[in-house]
Amino acid sequence: MSKRQIEAVIFDLGETLLNFGRVDKAALLDEALHGSYNYLKELSQPVGSFQMYRLVYIWGIRWHLLRSWITGDDFDSLELLKSYGRKKNFHLDEAQWEELNWRWYQKLSEIGQVESETASALQELGNMGLKVGLLSNTFVHKSCLERHLKDEGLLRFLPERFYSYDFKYRKPDVRIFQDVAQKMNIAAERTIYVGDRVDNDVKGSLAAGMLPILKKAYTNENTEIPEGTQQIATIAELPGLIRQICEIPSSQEQTTKEPSICKER
Repeated sequence: MSKRQIEAVIFDLGETLLNFGRVDKAALLDEALHGSYNYLKELSQPVGSFQMYRLVYIWGIRWHLLRSWITGDDFDSLELLKSYGRKKNFHLDEAQWEELNWRWYQKLSEIGQVESETASALQELGNMGLKVGLLSNTFVHKSCLERHLKDEGLLRFLPERFYSYDFKYRKPDVRIFQDVAQKMNIAAERTIYVGDRVDNDVKGSLAAGMLPILKKAYTNENTEIPEGTQQIATIAELPGLIRQICEIPSSQEQTTKEPSICKER
């Protein structure tokens, strides 16, 4: 295997760092509707009947999901809640808006699971001198996602975090990978991208010049995987695989936080 210069590892989120599995979307939506509605009632907001609240938000979410699927431009869930709230004359401070957004996400956070050695693997990557980041396709505001990551003990190992709703395009568009590499001050060709989707993660990062690594998940079952694609079953396997791709002396890992580079053969 020819060696490759590596400076950074960027992760996808769902089914990569956080494993949700196959979920009952209808049940999750129902939980989110009740949780958010009850929170607004607790704050004495003019929320009206639950039936009308449910109708308005279901159709609103469906419309924005359809629009983002067509345009490739994800919406921001927090800003969407605020826009609906202003029409309904809700009066909340910023912390309350974020808590309302969390009530929509909370049940999903309870379902999400993290493999036992993920935190130690992320820490090891940092000790190897690699920049570590996150790039996710999502409309869920970072206040929810980063609260979840913090609760799981992962946030501090992911200093660079990017979400598609902050861009005008999303994976697999090569521009989002290139923009993130630029923001992290790294070369795309010296970056590994770890994700669970062949279409969005493997093909998108490969087109941008990155080295993709596929995390095995239900999302890539029965999917044709591009020849030569490296695969891992768990995040814990990643540091060892990277050492095969780019040999890093153990003494260097322990003594520096600078990017570890190995020359191509």
